Amino acid sequence: MTDQELLQHAFKAMENAYAPYSKFHVGACVLCKDGRYFYGANIENASYGATNCGERSAVFAAYSNGYRKNDIEKIAIVSDGWRIAWPCGICRQVLSELLTPDTPILMATKTEQQTIHVRDLMPAIFGPEDLD
Repeated sequence: MTDQELLQHAFKAMENAYAPYSKFHVGACVLCKDGRYFYGANIENASYGATNCGERSAVFAAYSNGYRKNDIEKIAIVSDGWRIAWPCGICRQVLSELLTPDTPILMATKTEQQTIHVRDLMPAIFGPEDLD
């Protein structure tokens, strides 16, 4: 799957966003090394802390289906904002732990796109090794 195809899957996922409060829609698509992919969209809640972001939804879907960090090839995250929306702090923590540091992250809006790697999100991650 090309990067453009993966981004199109993420835009398709964004159609399922439930964002009645922020009106900000996010979609994500995780591509696994075996070619399987998992969608995610942001799902808001009146209790804001119960909201789940699109990228976490997609990664959690992959993990819920038995995939783990070494099975994931890349992730695409898109939004309907006027500029690229980087993952929030909670998502950065989750992505840093559940994906490898070298996993590419494709981020886009309808008018721009950027690729980074997980290691670019949190260079000084707090992870499982800190709990030993």
